[in-house]
Amino acid sequence: QVQLEESGGGLVQAGGSLRLSCAASGRTLITYVMGWFRQAPGKEREFVARISLGRIIQYADSVKGRFTISRDNAKNMIYLQMNSLKPEDTAVYYCNAGSVVPGNYWGQGTQVTVSS
Repeated sequence: QVQLEESGGGLVQAGGSLRLSCAASGRTLITYVMGWFRQAPGKEREFVARISLGRIIQYADSVKGRFTISRDNAKNMIYLQMNSLKPEDTAVYYCNAGSVVPGNYWGQGTQVTVSS
């Protein structure tokens, strides 16, 4: 069992930055693919970024060049650095873990609101 807890969300103006963190407990992250998803009001949850065991990284087209995913296996943490934020990035952001992404484990989510 893995428990995931996100933090770092908040309100920011367009063009600003936020850094989301996801802390894992219960088991080491080292064997899991990790990812970030988001869900805006009235929309389905969508993929944002993933990072594999070998640090192979993929991003959604909508965030390429603006978001950076990283992981620290020693600290059981993953991060999402979000720069040049846009109002359309407003959503609840979820951390995810599994043998593939999306995997079985989800955090409770953290709200990101970008004002125009």
